[in-house]
Amino acid sequence: MFLLLPFDSLIVNLLGISLTVLFTLLLVFIIVPAIFGVSFGIRKLYMKTLLKIFAWATLRMERGAKEKNHQLYKPYTNGIIAKDPTSLEEEIKEIRRSGSSKALDNTPELALSDIFYFCRKGMETIMDDEVTERFSAEERESWNLLSRTNYNLHSISLRLTVLWGLGVLIRYCFLLPLRIALAFTGISLLVVGTTVVGYLPNGRFKEFMSKHVHLMCYRICVRALTAIITYHDRENRPRNGGICVANHTSPIDVIILASDGYYAMVGQVHGGLMGVIQRAMVKACPHVWFERSEVKDRHLVAKRLTEHVQDKSKLPILIFPEGTCINNTSVMMFKKGSFEIGATVYPVAIKYDPQFGDAFWNSSKYGMVTYLLRMMTSWAIVCSVWYLPPMTREGDEDAVQFANRVKSAIARQGGLVDLLWDGGLKREKVKDTFKEEQQKLYSKMIVGNHEDRSRS
Repeated sequence: MFLLLPFDSLIVNLLGISLTVLFTLLLVFIIVPAIFGVSFGIRKLYMKTLLKIFAWATLRMERGAKEKNHQLYKPYTNGIIAKDPTSLEEEIKEIRRSGSSKALDNTPELALSDIFYFCRKGMETIMDDEVTERFSAEERESWNLLSRTNYNLHSISLRLTVLWGLGVLIRYCFLLPLRIALAFTGISLLVVGTTVVGYLPNGRFKEFMSKHVHLMCYRICVRALTAIITYHDRENRPRNGGICVANHTSPIDVIILASDGYYAMVGQVHGGLMGVIQRAMVKACPHVWFERSEVKDRHLVAKRLTEHVQDKSKLPILIFPEGTCINNTSVMMFKKGSFEIGATVYPVAIKYDPQFGDAFWNSSKYGMVTYLLRMMTSWAIVCSVWYLPPMTREGDEDAVQFANRVKSAIARQGGLVDLLWDGGLKREKVKDTFKEEQQKLYSKMIVGNHEDRSRS
């Protein structure tokens, strides 16, 4: 027993030295740079190294697939069905023409052949649904050495199998513990820092401290995801008294934007750890939190937001008008509420690079803990953020038209598909208003034809 004591002492000393070295490295290379908003370029070097590894792995896969006569890539298709951008009236007229030559001279008010148009549209929607596919992970043609996207590609080559296994060890045994430690550090500092700042008297010093505490903590959290972010046109960053609106792919969108700017958050009051964070944050900064019973009261929400933006000394509000996460391929309908209050809108486009990890949160499939685990075991989170010029509502625009104009600008800048569908279809049935809109178009065509013949 006494012979083991020196050995035990050696183990304890080595463990203590290792922890000291690890903490020093975290402090010097991550926490201190986060405080001052600087970077040593380690993450970019890491990204370039990954790109070279992916390129080598792709060559090995292509060579192995060719030797084994396997199809490596799925044939690219831009949708199952080719859809021409024609109106309801034009398509129905075309069906009537093909059915009878007399239809050109004497168009009936209601033709039985019109049924085929609606049947065809229904079948097209079932086979090639452009809505629900936005709520599943973006498909990748190549493999990024993640087991969740491998499609058994690692079995093509022994070298690939070894590389894939090594990647699993690195991601789960090294990166994951490091990232959890950083996330814990960032969240702890956010709670403690904002609580302490909350006790300071109101004034410029409190605002200064609150801003830098928030930025420091969010930057640490960004490093916990090994997020590599490229910000474009930073001169257009949101200013006080405005509303920042962005497309929504993931809960980490908040961290991505808040690590480069100081925002007032808007959201529902939560319990548990999230509630602790919210209560601490609101002490240092005028965030807008709503009780569960208040969220559905549109007038109350609009009133609170209007009061906030009318005070030009308050921070810009950060809002995601889609109301749900979309899979990094498109932008869906913006809720009109944030566009009704008459404030200057600062659009922001966010586009993730799925090559290093899929940032999309499929909330119907994964819980928050599982999602964060997937994020922290990805290689990295790489994205680009574009700050667009501020936009204001024009005199002849209503809130819906203004929201659509902002949405189109974001989609165009981010290279995303601009869709008119409501993201609420992720969990709800199609609203009756959508059905009624198609019915009105058809009835307008019939009534219009009838009125034209009456005049003649």
